[in-house]
Amino acid sequence: MAGSIDLIAVVWFFCLWVGYTLFAKRRAKVVSCLSFELRRKRNDWMQKMLLRDNKMADVGLISTLERNVTFFASSTLLILAGLLTAMASAEKLSLMLSNLVPWASYSESAVQLKLLLLAFIFVFAFFQFTWSLRQYGFCGVLVGAAPDGREMTVEDQQLYANRAAKLIDQAGHSFNYGLRSIYFSLSALTWFIDPILFMVASVVVMLVMKHREFHSKVLKALQEC
Repeated sequence: MAGSIDLIAVVWFFCLWVGYTLFAKRRAKVVSCLSFELRRKRNDWMQKMLLRDNKMADVGLISTLERNVTFFASSTLLILAGLLTAMASAEKLSLMLSNLVPWASYSESAVQLKLLLLAFIFVFAFFQFTWSLRQYGFCGVLVGAAPDGREMTVEDQQLYANRAAKLIDQAGHSFNYGLRSIYFSLSALTWFIDPILFMVASVVVMLVMKHREFHSKVLKALQEC
């Protein structure tokens, strides 16, 4: 029975994770949300960038974004190293959890399986962060290669700005996918306590992300700018 509940909890977790990702992606096309507003701001940024003689401020801003992503990418590697170490000490970890949560039984294989789920989440996050980092590097190339907007037609300006903004937008989406993985990993931690709590925590994390994406004060501020 316990094994069945654990399986249901894992399936529930992935359904919420994948389902919310697809929901947010499609919803952003029809309603105003953080992704929609940032896409609009990035397009304005690139249009203004084309008209500037000195683009060092634009390069500096992209470098700042790269540093933020690098921090998270490095952190995921450190967490993965810790998880692999914990898997090697699963027997001791199961004894510790049995003392902390006496109403639940922990086998070494069950603890390793739960650690494996966390490792998978952080591997996925690492790939998303590093891909975001590469894309921001491509954005820097586009800024450096940007022509003088004053010598371009309005249509060409809009076309170049839109393409550059789209690349920055894709980098931002990859970063967002990595952050979303970290958020859901926090709910996965509750699986060590109880699978039902794991399912509830997954719903709570999803609702928190939905509120921030579609109803937060930051979104209202972006809409008013």
